[in-house]
Amino acid sequence: MDETTQIRTADNEAAAARLRAFIEERNFGPGDRLPSERALLHELGLNRAALRNALQDLEDEGKIWRHVGKGTFMSDPDSAEEQADTTLALSRRTTPVKMMAARLAIEPSIAREAAMNASAEALDRIAAAERATHAAGDWDAYEAADDDFHRAISEATDNIPLVAIFDRLNSIRRSVTWGAVQRQTPKPSRDHGSFDEHRCIAEAIANHDPDAAQALMRAHLKAVSVRLFGDF
Repeated sequence: MDETTQIRTADNEAAAARLRAFIEERNFGPGDRLPSERALLHELGLNRAALRNALQDLEDEGKIWRHVGKGTFMSDPDSAEEQADTTLALSRRTTPVKMMAARLAIEPSIAREAAMNASAEALDRIAAAERATHAAGDWDAYEAADDDFHRAISEATDNIPLVAIFDRLNSIRRSVTWGAVQRQTPKPSRDHGSFDEHRCIAEAIANHDPDAAQALMRAHLKAVSVRLFGDF
C-alpha cells in the first residue's frame, strides 16, 4: 500500500468512526431513518466524498440500508453480520476483471429500464450527478459523484429489486477495486473519457431511448475497463 492509499484509508476510517459515534450518540435503532446527507455533512463536518465513503462502509457492514426515495435506515443488528459476511465473502472470490464483467452483464440492462421509466425528477438527479463529476476537485470527489450518477440511473428504473441488485454489486465493487487502481493525476483531466460517456448516457435516458442507453452504458463500462485494467 503506497502513502497516498494509506492516507485515504486513514481518512475513510476516521470518517466512518465519526459517523458511528454520531449514530451511537443519537441512539438510532433498527428501522430509524438517518438524517439526510446534507444534514449529515453539517453535523459531522465531513466533505461529500468522505461522508459517502463512511456511509458505504456502514452499508457494507450491514449496519444501514437505503430505500429508494425514502432515505437511509438503520438495519436489524441480527441480520447485519450475515449481510456483511456475504459481501466480504463474494469480494474475496472476485477479481477486478470479473467485477467489470458482472457490471457489463447488469448495468446496461439497468440503463435500458431507466430510459423506459425515468421520471422528470429521476432525470434531474441523473443530470445533477453528471454535472458533479465535472466539478470534482479530486479523485475521491469524482468517485463519489460517479457513484451518484450510476445509482441515480438505477433509481430511474423505478424498480426496487434492480436498485437492490445495483447496491449489492456496487458494495462488492468497492471491496474488490479498493487499492487496485493507481491514479496518475490528482483529479480527472478535462478530457477524461467518462465525461462524454456519462453525458451521452444521460441524454439517451432523457430521450427515453432504451436501445441507445443500453449500448452506451455497455460501451462506457468497456472503456472504463480498458482505462483501469488494460485490454478487456
